[in-house]
Amino acid sequence: MSYDLAVQTLFPDRCEAGRCLVEPLTRFAGRSDVIVLALPRGGVPVAYEVATALGVRLDLLVVRKLGMPSHPEFAMGAIAGDGVMFLNDDMLQAYPVDPALFKAVILRETEELERRERAYRGGRAPLDLKDQVVILIDDGLATGSTMRAAILAVRARSPAWVVVAIPVAPPETLDVMHREVDELVCPLVPERMISVGYWYQEFPQTSDEEVMVLMRQADARVLSQDTSQERRHD
Repeated sequence: MSYDLAVQTLFPDRCEAGRCLVEPLTRFAGRSDVIVLALPRGGVPVAYEVATALGVRLDLLVVRKLGMPSHPEFAMGAIAGDGVMFLNDDMLQAYPVDPALFKAVILRETEELERRERAYRGGRAPLDLKDQVVILIDDGLATGSTMRAAILAVRARSPAWVVVAIPVAPPETLDVMHREVDELVCPLVPERMISVGYWYQEFPQTSDEEVMVLMRQADARVLSQDTSQERRHD
């Protein structure tokens, strides 16, 4: 586990936050068995910088937070593809949710998850994670519900090693999460989280178009690398 409680600074933007994650991950550079998985939308610019610097593949893992019906900013859990669901049992015990409202939230977020999968992938199948080193990246964590759903989804696909790398997260979230992954990297661990956006100088919403542009650029880079390797072997 790698994080530093002493660091208290702001990231200029998501791109710079991604660059701050590169050094702790340098031993994965250039490896054909490494896949960086971005959590859209905000995690994509961060992950793009990491994958580009390391020269490894980039893919997406779409996850949706399940917000409390009365307070959507508070997560009662999260969902990922293939029916994966993480529930915050402590939250649901403290604030029980009517079953009909619970189902309505799941339906709404499932529809949005499926929309994003279609939009971002454009028919491209997810990369095979079996026996791969998977580096999960987002732009920051608060409760960590979405990342914990992502971890469940990745574990179901039999990777060899799972790393979570995030620019900023509170210590209590990291203390729980480090038991669920093989490695955890987080350069900024404020004692008072406030919000993820608080720790960025510039934190605009990442658009669908930005996600798709970055993924096309990542695909083009990998194709170029593969072509160059084939030429060297000829």
